[in-house]
Amino acid sequence: MANFGDKIVLVTGAGKGIGRAVAAAYAREGAEVVLAEKEEAAGRDAERAIREAGGSAVWFPADVSRPEAIESTAAKTFERFGRIDILINNAGVWRWKSPYDLAVEEWDEVLNTNLRSVFLFSRAAARIMRGHGGGSIVNIASIRALMSEPHSEAYAASKGGILALTHALAASFAPDHIQVNCISPGWIETGDYTLLREADHAQHWSQRVGQPDDIARACLFLTSPDNTFITGANLVVDGGITRKMVYEP
Repeated sequence: MANFGDKIVLVTGAGKGIGRAVAAAYAREGAEVVLAEKEEAAGRDAERAIREAGGSAVWFPADVSRPEAIESTAAKTFERFGRIDILINNAGVWRWKSPYDLAVEEWDEVLNTNLRSVFLFSRAAARIMRGHGGGSIVNIASIRALMSEPHSEAYAASKGGILALTHALAASFAPDHIQVNCISPGWIETGDYTLLREADHAQHWSQRVGQPDDIARACLFLTSPDNTFITGANLVVDGGITRKMVYEP
């Protein structure tokens, strides 16, 4: 694994779950980590935990559904560190609701938070990255961009949009030496892992449900300086569940 000791890494939705694990992983590798997190308690707790573990982190409040908050967070990061090397677009929300009942406001909340923010944060970061030779962006999508359950329309649309946006941005940012890739997590348990059943684990070829650190390691891989040949890609990290035949004996 390459050393990230000279890197400035900005992670959105960094206070909990996957985002927190990603931020902690970069901090362990020596990066300066910016925690863009809407909830103050979660952001400050993640900042404290990283510092107590010997890492470097700063929390900036950021509601990514608001364009002005995105611009402000990018500007504050540049003002403090002088650059952004890596951006992880992780923040997201969901609304499981019948398409007959989903309100326009709820649709807009999910799309603005999950998809529009990826475009706006990527653009804001890329404007900074191109000034110092390039950088790397990873967008966190979902296997729900590839397969669905009922009542997941807004979330599925937002994650499917991230897949397409990823390769479009990879094309546009290529002249500035900015890689843009995507990770589609499967079942990543962010709660109490010990409460999972054997049947939950058995759904996966990996014989286990995923954990946030599985996604963190994928982020480190895609943003490694050794992997500049990877761009516009979607890395599915799901224990094999999207390739498993549901009617196998």
